[in-house]
Amino acid sequence: MTELPLQSKPSNSGAKRGLSHTGFILVGITGGAAVAISAICLPFVSPALRRICLPYVPATTQQVDNVLQALKGRSGTLVDLGSGDGRIVFAAARKGFTADGVELNPWLVVYSRFIALTQRLSAKVTFFRKDLWKFNLEKYDNVVVFGVEQMMDKVEQKFIAELRSESVIVACRFPLPNLEPIAILGHGVDTVWVYKNAAITQQ
Repeated sequence: MTELPLQSKPSNSGAKRGLSHTGFILVGITGGAAVAISAICLPFVSPALRRICLPYVPATTQQVDNVLQALKGRSGTLVDLGSGDGRIVFAAARKGFTADGVELNPWLVVYSRFIALTQRLSAKVTFFRKDLWKFNLEKYDNVVVFGVEQMMDKVEQKFIAELRSESVIVACRFPLPNLEPIAILGHGVDTVWVYKNAAITQQ
């Protein structure tokens, strides 16, 4: 009796290698996407991890209008502390100010600089990627700050130490804690408080 040769089962090792290769590609794509998302999101989330949290909250149209009203009749240099997407800086530049923005989030700084180019305002505005606590204010005639309650006392002391006597301060969302404003405009979250630094130095 002739024995028939045993037929070997088809090997699936090639298929396994293909699946393994595909798996590595998918893992790499997923990991890369996660890193990219983290890189973009971290500058927005990281303020919440600091002792004083200053999150990015865009100014409303009414807030911008109130700030411009507070600065009516003023001129010279202006700085927006925590400038976000730059809308206060751009609005001030269109009113004739030499306007700077100070912002720690690199993506917002890049975005603001791009908008400055597209709107042909680069000659009138500058955006610094800086920590506002380490940024010297002595050259500015006007300061705008969108703060949170926990920081207002500390930023008030910074104004006293660095600003000139005739500088004007526009505080948005929260007032300075120890000073009497010379004007209050708007209401609710759109309220702005206006201070003259001369009033600070006289106290």
